[in-house]
Amino acid sequence: MTAVQIYSQSELKDVVGSIIKQAMQQDGVTAVSAGGSLSSGLSVSVRLGAVETVEFNRDKSLGITVYKKNCKGSVSITDFGAPAITAAIQAACRIADYTESDICNGLPDKELLATNIPDLQLSHPAAISAEQAIEYAKECEAAALGYDKRISNSDGANYATHAGNYVYGNSEGFLAAFPTTRFSAYCVVIGQQGDKMQRDYDYTAARDVHDLASLKELGESAAKKTLARLGARKIKTCKAPILFTPRMAMSLWGCLLSAISGGSIYRKSSFLLDSVGKKIFPDYINLYEDPHLLKALGSAPFDDEGVATARKMLVTEGVLDTYLLSSYSARKLGLRTTGNAGGVHNFTVKPSDLDFDAMVKKMQTGLIVTELLGNGTNMVTGDYSHGAAGLWVENGVVQYPVEEITIAGNLREMFMGIVTVGNDIDRRGNIITGSVLLDNMTIAGN
Repeated sequence: MTAVQIYSQSELKDVVGSIIKQAMQQDGVTAVSAGGSLSSGLSVSVRLGAVETVEFNRDKSLGITVYKKNCKGSVSITDFGAPAITAAIQAACRIADYTESDICNGLPDKELLATNIPDLQLSHPAAISAEQAIEYAKECEAAALGYDKRISNSDGANYATHAGNYVYGNSEGFLAAFPTTRFSAYCVVIGQQGDKMQRDYDYTAARDVHDLASLKELGESAAKKTLARLGARKIKTCKAPILFTPRMAMSLWGCLLSAISGGSIYRKSSFLLDSVGKKIFPDYINLYEDPHLLKALGSAPFDDEGVATARKMLVTEGVLDTYLLSSYSARKLGLRTTGNAGGVHNFTVKPSDLDFDAMVKKMQTGLIVTELLGNGTNMVTGDYSHGAAGLWVENGVVQYPVEEITIAGNLREMFMGIVTVGNDIDRRGNIITGSVLLDNMTIAGN
């Protein structure tokens, strides 16, 4: 395999279309949805200049869901042959015969389905051979290892490619597809000072290979992050401001997305129940979804149910505007889908005009969080507690690295305690954010 391969979109659409037609001919079936994906990729990893793994993948899958009025049956298969598809449809029908009726089941309302599929420039095929990928990974690791003599070891560097096509259709006449590509690289190195060692990493990811960060700069960045952790110490238990780097802020915003997801709301397992229309952040916090950003990793023309995606505010001047709903969760709540079956697309935090250095100066004295450990978030109560590591700041200047600490608070108070968001925006994922400064959290140390 010498290139990232895009499979035939028309072939996959024909398969999905025929599944829908065949399933609708089964006794008792009132609605059908089906999705198919074809993908291929390459991943190589090296350590200390030697190749550790070279992996090629070529995957295909089909998902079929049939509805018999309010009863639902779903099956997934990887065999595209006609006998396997027929057997899968029959199995889905049998499952529907035994599932309990649920009036919230069913396809989205037809008028909400995407009728115009914009080209979001999500596919940029590139011929990357295994040999090239190996050289790229070696270049990245070599840059890290050669940056400083205190970088004593490596956990490896990786370079990966992925390309594929996704098709979704249903018995309301919807049938659409879009191709995607993704390229990524990361590097993890170990630094040593005396008998103490630390490790850290950096990564890059993009739809277009030309949008990846320089591999030399990526390796050097991984080395710098590792060196910044050498000499880490504990600090005394205290309360102080917290500055989440953009990489760590993604985790914080992920807590919000989990709390406002339709599934959490209708199950009453969220601390943000009955919060739409209420203030949950300060006035200067504005959050929105931007699904049609060109070349962005979170972009999509329609959600997992074929509902058209569109830019919308999630939080306006601190007030929660909406939950994130699929058709099912919307019906459970007596609402309308927001086009978020499968999650949010390019969750974006509107920044201030402060860069990271200005954020540190604004904090004056406190903790920059560069790593979070464990899963200590209770989404029902909002209680938040994570092991952490980072950098201690006094008078707006970094003093020394810290480790073996725990930061704790409650997400309601943390959200309301956001002082500002930096313009050091990280665009390497589905959450687009700068650093986030919180006014006060408990830091447990010595």
